[in-house]
Amino acid sequence: MILAALRSTLYTLIQVITTPPYALIALATFPLKPIDRYRIISGWAYLMLFLLRVICGIRYRVIGAENIPKLPSIVLSKHQSAWETLAFQQIFPPQVWVLKKELLRIPFFGWGLSMTSPIAIDRGSGKIALKQIVKQGNDRLRQGFWIVIFPEGTRVIPGERGKYGIGGAWLATHSDAPVVPVAHNAGEFWSKDAFIKLPGTITVSIGPPIDSTGLEPGELNAKVESWIETEMTRIGDCKNFTPARHDEGDD
Repeated sequence: MILAALRSTLYTLIQVITTPPYALIALATFPLKPIDRYRIISGWAYLMLFLLRVICGIRYRVIGAENIPKLPSIVLSKHQSAWETLAFQQIFPPQVWVLKKELLRIPFFGWGLSMTSPIAIDRGSGKIALKQIVKQGNDRLRQGFWIVIFPEGTRVIPGERGKYGIGGAWLATHSDAPVVPVAHNAGEFWSKDAFIKLPGTITVSIGPPIDSTGLEPGELNAKVESWIETEMTRIGDCKNFTPARHDEGDD
């Protein structure tokens, strides 16, 4: 545990040093097209994943990569850690996130995040937030972006389940975009609000896309929740899980 603490300290130190310069680079991309801005800014996430691997010993493997559609889709995922906000940028095509607008106020990090065309909402605004998600979500899909939403809204500790919000399913049924459900166990290695990051291999499982055409939001949300939570029990501690089809670093 002492070694893990030292490694986590080194990772955090490098993260603190490198984030302000990347934020300035992100701001400088303003004249570019949104998707070109994203490709440059996401380099920060790639760097953080590299540091997590070489310093903290955290790797990942992906099961179900063949389920990723060719057309822009909506990713509805389990949320356990800050890790998936980094790794999804490497696993999936260019994407935007539905997030709480307070994140954009964080110095440097929030400034860079604002340049990635996020859908920043006030989660307490109810129907207004749903209308914003649909309007901006359809716009982002037309631009070629994928949309990542964590339906539980906040990070949950391993073994627990949050309430699945309707926003992602609402967008899918109002855009006819396919939904890609994702389960993972990142919280076992980098848990909610934890400073220490434990070495190991995170498993990410990508489910078959769900056609949203003709479904009610509640019906679609239930399908997503059922698949994710069932898959979470399958993943478990990974001891008996099927070997990965794709490992981090594979082409």
